[in-house]
Amino acid sequence: MSNRHLTRVLIVQTLFTWDFYNKKKDIFNILDDNIKNFSYKKVDLIFLKKTIQGVLDNLEKINKEITLHAPEWPIEQITILDRNVLRIGIYELLFNSEVPQKVAINEAIEIAKIFGGSSSGKFINGVLGSIYKKIII
Repeated sequence: MSNRHLTRVLIVQTLFTWDFYNKKKDIFNILDDNIKNFSYKKVDLIFLKKTIQGVLDNLEKINKEITLHAPEWPIEQITILDRNVLRIGIYELLFNSEVPQKVAINEAIEIAKIFGGSSSGKFINGVLGSIYKKIII
C-alpha cells in the first residue's frame, strides 16, 4: 500500500470521526489520536495536513458539488463514509492540482469499496465521474 493511499485512509478515518460527532470535536485532535491509536508511521504528513485543511477550507463548495451531482441524495442522507470519501475526492479533483484527476477518482473508489457498503464504489464513481466530465468539457 502506497504512502499516499495509507494517508488517504487516515484522512477518511479522521473526517469520518469529525463528521460523526457533528463537527464539534477539533479535527486535528482527532487526527493526532488516530495517528497514535492506529500506528500510522508511513503517512505523508504534509499531504495529510494539506488535504484535511483543504477539505475544511472548501467544505461549503465541496458540499455544493455533492448536492449538485447527487441531487436525489440529500447530503445528510449519504452515509458518513461515502460523504467524506466524496469530500476528499472532490477536493483533489477541484482544488489540488498536485493530484492527477484520474488518481483522485480511482483512490476514492478504492477506499469506498474497501470501507463502504456494497454500492459505495459505484456511488462514488458516479458522483466523481460527473464532476470530472464537467471539468474536461
